[in-house]
Amino acid sequence: MPALLGLDIGTTSTIGILIDDGGRTLATVSRPSDLVSLHANWAEEDPAQWWSNCQSIIAELLKKTGLSGADIAAIGVTGMVPAVVLLDADGKVLRRSMQQNDARAVAEIDAMQQRFDRQDFFGLTGGSINQQLVAPKLRWLQKNEPDVFKRVATVFGSYDYITYCLTGTRSIEHNWALESGLMDFKQRCFAPELVEAAGIDPQVLPPIRASHEVVGTVTAEAAGLTGLRAGTPVVAGCADHVVSAYVAGAALDGDLVLKFGGAGDILLSTTKPVTDPRLFIDYHIMPDHYFSNGCTATSGSLLNWIVRQLAGGEVEKAKLAGLSVHAWLDQLATNVPAGAEGVVMLPYFLGEKTPLHDPHARGTVVGLGLHHGLPHIWRAALEGVIFGFRHHVEVFTEIGLKVQRVFACDGGAASDLWLQIAADAINRPVQRIANHPGSCLGAAYVAGFGAGVIKNWTGIADYVAGGRIFEPSAERVAVYDHVYKNFRDIYERLKSLYPNLPTGN
Repeated sequence: MPALLGLDIGTTSTIGILIDDGGRTLATVSRPSDLVSLHANWAEEDPAQWWSNCQSIIAELLKKTGLSGADIAAIGVTGMVPAVVLLDADGKVLRRSMQQNDARAVAEIDAMQQRFDRQDFFGLTGGSINQQLVAPKLRWLQKNEPDVFKRVATVFGSYDYITYCLTGTRSIEHNWALESGLMDFKQRCFAPELVEAAGIDPQVLPPIRASHEVVGTVTAEAAGLTGLRAGTPVVAGCADHVVSAYVAGAALDGDLVLKFGGAGDILLSTTKPVTDPRLFIDYHIMPDHYFSNGCTATSGSLLNWIVRQLAGGEVEKAKLAGLSVHAWLDQLATNVPAGAEGVVMLPYFLGEKTPLHDPHARGTVVGLGLHHGLPHIWRAALEGVIFGFRHHVEVFTEIGLKVQRVFACDGGAASDLWLQIAADAINRPVQRIANHPGSCLGAAYVAGFGAGVIKNWTGIADYVAGGRIFEPSAERVAVYDHVYKNFRDIYERLKSLYPNLPTGN
């Protein structure tokens, strides 16, 4: 029975999975990865760390399963989108990646907004001028790191880079191209005027490929580093939020997925492309389907920041209780009522992406008193992320899209408290997806389809199962309706102040 390998280049970890073609997960392995934020609104990672992680993960997967590289029929890679990885003419990485939630290029975004009419840009790309676009980041690089910029020979994403490490082939998966803001949505090609706005030669952008397209095979060099078989087919890969939603079962009109990763993604499955400047649009994994979607810049990464900076004293207590520090803080926060006793957190610690598109926004805590403690901060952070999701649901409704079933997946979905807050604040049942190891599962499945090992798109359901359903409480729904209004009002009152705050750059 052939095995399929999926690799996920995530914000906080690299994950690998081996599955068979009959609904079984054979093994998963992960390695931590480091998010580097040297200045306000900076978010960078080291591509060399991703590739090193992948090498050790693949070796461990083979060891755990007793398989050899010859048993693996196809490989797919998924990752954050649109992270920016830059190579020189020799294929060497020029600098740390600039992550999708990096919001440093404020001046360059402003300049781009002056250059393009917003409606024209929206009509061309299906999106808006916002902090995740690639062109402003490249213009920032041209201004601030000119020696690096002039050596750029390839621009692509995180999973495109690992695909390149495996195959030596340069390609760009179509959702990276779409979310980069460089692509003509209707023509499905890079738009010359947008590429020119980025200040780059069109030749530095590799060809655009669909997720399941085989773009190359494992090279002898990569085989020697990983234990894979040279010649194993590798597909173009997948945007992590898209393939995670696909794995979670989002296939029908109105299926909504909340993805609790380092950033927070919210995706609504549709059978027709519905665009809005406040949102993103992506190609679904399944042909002729789409995802209207958005992303909160910080979700799990915000919780990790609280653990690192504020919760040092709780780590040993968590160990003594036999819990992770996140689960321990959840337990403490469960004793805090809905609304965190007046503490409201705006989770904009890296600016905010959709639907605000405000790189100036800052993480903000309002309502603190001496009677509050870390459990209140933790609960307010959980609630703040969910309020960001609720804001998206409001936008979906405004543009005529209906939300039917709601699923939750990825690391943060292990938190009962977080999912109960989601059900209460969004006022809809939320179902946890069980046996969902993350986007890596979808990457492996898509690879199998691309290589002809798997024959249909619906078989992904065999690998996962529906878990607990969290029902909203009418009492807490009423509380969150009030707190959410305060959440939105706080931002509206402060948004003119944020641009005046020093960045520390």
